[in-house]
Amino acid sequence: MKRYATILLAMVGILVLAPAAFAQSGGAGAAPEPTNWVAITSGFAMAVASAFCGLAQARASAAASEGIARNPGAASVIQNMLILALALIETMALYTFLIILVKVK
Repeated sequence: MKRYATILLAMVGILVLAPAAFAQSGGAGAAPEPTNWVAITSGFAMAVASAFCGLAQARASAAASEGIARNPGAASVIQNMLILALALIETMALYTFLIILVKVK
């Protein structure tokens, strides 16, 4: 528990100090290019979608394997449902990728 509290405290400290690190300098140089936040956040969105798709696919596969082990007679039905579920789970990542392509262009 103490380890999690230390990690949480470190993360809060980083978040508190981040605005000062990214503050605009008072220099008289040329205006910097604006940051493309859409492209940056799109990368995070794809990472999150891929992570949750992988987690969901792993859990679905584990549940199907357990179901087949408990009832081998229903293996064909479970396998068909697993393939359908994996296809639907994968479309979440593909839709996220499509939205990213549309927004970043």
